[in-house]
Amino acid sequence: MFPTAPKRSKLLSLLLVGATLSLAATTAIPAVAQAPAPPQVPAAAPVPAMPPSPPAGQTPSIGAGPGPGSVADMAEGLLDAVVNISTSQSVKNDGEGPLPQVPEGSPFQELFEDFYKNRNGQDGNHKVNSLGSGFVIDPAGFIVTNNHVIENADDIEVIFPNGSKLKAKLIGTDTKTDLSVLKVEPKSPLKAVKFGDSRKMRIGDWVMAIGNPFGLGGSVTLGIISARGRNINAGPYDNFIQTDAAINKGNSGGPLFNMAGEVIGINTAIISPSGGSIGIGFSVPAELAENIVKQLTEFGETRRGWLGVRIQPLTDEVAQSIGLESAKGAVVSGIVAGGPVADGQIKVGDVIIRFDGKAVEDTRGLVRVVAESAIGEPLDVIIIRDGKEQTVKVVLGRLDDSAQAASAGADDPAPGAEQDSATPPSTGEPPSDEPQAANLLQGLTLALLDDAARSEFKIAESVEGVLIRQVAAGSASADKGLKAGEVIVEVAQEFVKTPEELLAKVRTLKSEGRRSAHFLVANGTGDLRFVAVPLE
Repeated sequence: MFPTAPKRSKLLSLLLVGATLSLAATTAIPAVAQAPAPPQVPAAAPVPAMPPSPPAGQTPSIGAGPGPGSVADMAEGLLDAVVNISTSQSVKNDGEGPLPQVPEGSPFQELFEDFYKNRNGQDGNHKVNSLGSGFVIDPAGFIVTNNHVIENADDIEVIFPNGSKLKAKLIGTDTKTDLSVLKVEPKSPLKAVKFGDSRKMRIGDWVMAIGNPFGLGGSVTLGIISARGRNINAGPYDNFIQTDAAINKGNSGGPLFNMAGEVIGINTAIISPSGGSIGIGFSVPAELAENIVKQLTEFGETRRGWLGVRIQPLTDEVAQSIGLESAKGAVVSGIVAGGPVADGQIKVGDVIIRFDGKAVEDTRGLVRVVAESAIGEPLDVIIIRDGKEQTVKVVLGRLDDSAQAASAGADDPAPGAEQDSATPPSTGEPPSDEPQAANLLQGLTLALLDDAARSEFKIAESVEGVLIRQVAAGSASADKGLKAGEVIVEVAQEFVKTPEELLAKVRTLKSEGRRSAHFLVANGTGDLRFVAVPLE
């Protein structure tokens, strides 16, 4: 289920049609503001002609024509591979009030019993039915759909275009990408479709969606790719294709095809104030889905790569402070003990700009590429260390969610300005002999990290550096999230132990024309992050 986003002015819906006693039910994020119903496209609207589709497996040429003339031949060959997914789930009737009373002999008595009484089983529960979509990827009976289509279902049934039905078994599911694989046992091989390369798709390319909108059965819609790489806060690996091909409730799990008849996306969500299509739909790209589906089919679970680092976004200030022209990449702010790179291949302060041949734009990009990379094989990683570009070899481990959580967010973007809530605020004025950094570092008062300071601020023995004793309210340092009780470990990737060393390094940076100082800062427990503190 997607997280709620209360500040949005629109509604993000999972494309699942639910029916209970003929009433439509939709799981959706509440809309803050309503919008008018989507406009209807005239049925007779002319569609420009386009040359015939290229052979299967080839990407259509761009600019070959103004638009498709007809996709009837392609659709006819694909419809049999797209199925309806019907699920049922027992729901307890706890907390129901007394049933309405209907006079004996009333003409509505039979309807009343059907509606209120017969819906309940012997255990006092009633069945909730829902419909979604899916598609066959293997003639032997493997079917792909969305996790939210089959989640918590007691029974799963696959309905084929010819009306035949087969019970389905859940093979595996991945909640992080909202994908699931089912298995049916057909008497003869099924019509199947294959994945295409979604990375070749460009904004403006024609696409076709087939699914089960509102439980109506196989429906075909046509549109273009409106955007790529969309992050809709659905999970850590968001990289959605946005399309204006009409997608509605019940299309969840249905395929999005390119003009060669290959699956380049799996339809998952829409933005809509009314629950119907307004031309903003989202699909999980094949470049992400294909590997997940292979793993679920083979192992019944996902096997993602794990680098064993903590990372944080590369801000413009930090990029400038280390001499980078643009803020593209991910900063390593911590190394997980016992992790794949604990032996020093990657160090705190490194900026990862390419991983296994793929450019790293930001922290989310690094999380995705690490998760999709091969486990147990040497991979090239290009980093910026000490202002110079270097290539190092790493071997990924396997991501284990429980271990990742225990390591405080390994491979997840670091929380930036998040602080240790146990760190007490500084009280009183500092002794007059303690170095003041107000002139060089606005608002900071520094001190030696001795035993008394460790005790006062509850700082672990493993933490070394210069203590921040005070931070003036409203200062530039306070604006950057620095707090009393934190420790400055490095300045410009050089370790500092005394306030004098720190200030000398800052003076050098300022004399070189730097407008900010690149600090590695630790809280009391040793969690690290990078902060670019203004020098002016």
